[in-house]
Amino acid sequence: MVNSTKIGKPLDGLLVVALEQAVAAPFCTSRLADAGARVIKIERPEGDFARGYDKAVFGESSYFVWINRGKESLALDLREKSAREQVAKLLETADVFIQNFAPGAAERMGFGSTTLRERHPRLITCDISGYGTSGPLHELKAYDLLVQAESGLVAVSGAPGPWGRIGVSICDITAGMNALIGIQQALLQRERTGVGSRVEVSLFDSAADLMAVPYLQARYGSGAPERVGLKHPSIAPYGAFTCSDGREIVLSIQNEREWSQFCQSFLNQAELATDARFNNNANRVRHRQELDGLIQHIFSQLTYADAIERLKLGQTAFGSINSVSDLIAHPQLRTRSMTVRGQTAEVPAPPYVVEWEDKTFKSIPDIGANAIPDRH
Repeated sequence: MVNSTKIGKPLDGLLVVALEQAVAAPFCTSRLADAGARVIKIERPEGDFARGYDKAVFGESSYFVWINRGKESLALDLREKSAREQVAKLLETADVFIQNFAPGAAERMGFGSTTLRERHPRLITCDISGYGTSGPLHELKAYDLLVQAESGLVAVSGAPGPWGRIGVSICDITAGMNALIGIQQALLQRERTGVGSRVEVSLFDSAADLMAVPYLQARYGSGAPERVGLKHPSIAPYGAFTCSDGREIVLSIQNEREWSQFCQSFLNQAELATDARFNNNANRVRHRQELDGLIQHIFSQLTYADAIERLKLGQTAFGSINSVSDLIAHPQLRTRSMTVRGQTAEVPAPPYVVEWEDKTFKSIPDIGANAIPDRH
């Protein structure tokens, strides 16, 4: 579905002022811009430092291209009083103010949420920080990998051996998503009450929420899951197996009906479904090594194509272990075109499909490309 002239976007007419950098806040505001909001990005005179993370997209940063589409850029040195006055003027008519500067920086510049909401009762403010606004670590700087480590995400991810990071900025992304949820809820609340509100999001809280299952298992169960690579700590069979031609496939069995069907249609050993070693998930986990050996023996006799065909016939859930190049060519991938430095880039489409979405993404702004906007 694409946008038509008959349907507007849900955030048309809203003004968002963003003191933002890096990933978390820009992720949030890019989605607000997609939904029709006018997003004014306040950058340093040299620009958001994420512009320099790489030069992968026709000379522009892949990070910046991803999450700064459709915004306007004001380049201001907020150490100067005149620059702060320009931001204050913008906020007189803004609907949303979001910032993810270093701890205490917004307050020192006069843009703390308490002050702003006293001055502008309808304003919705959103503060994204590393560790929140209280607690012994609240003044620490926090970046994605640091929070992955601090929250325990690293301790339950990957395979045994040296520690490894999750391959994308998961804490930043999740914090940006949570900020988006909070702002949207605050906008609905303002429709009912006429009053704005404050939204606080931290990378650590966002990561801790992702860690809810390992936390509960460790606190109330038998302990936190070990790092088991592509296996599942609580479910079997669930993991990667290698075909005769070297290609790997991940399969997942979620219930006893699927297990029985897998034994019959893929393993051609229907009796394993009721074998005392494998007749329920707890027993299969307990005998995982033996079970995986039986399954791998079958995969070793099948090419990748033959294994896929047999898994499909048995309606077994599976996924191929693809490279990023495989993703680029993936038949299921949806993209949007976007103009970057006069050339067309293809960018993954939003993970939701709505009636008001555009056929293409709007371009990213040059540093300081825009003047102070007239709301009307």
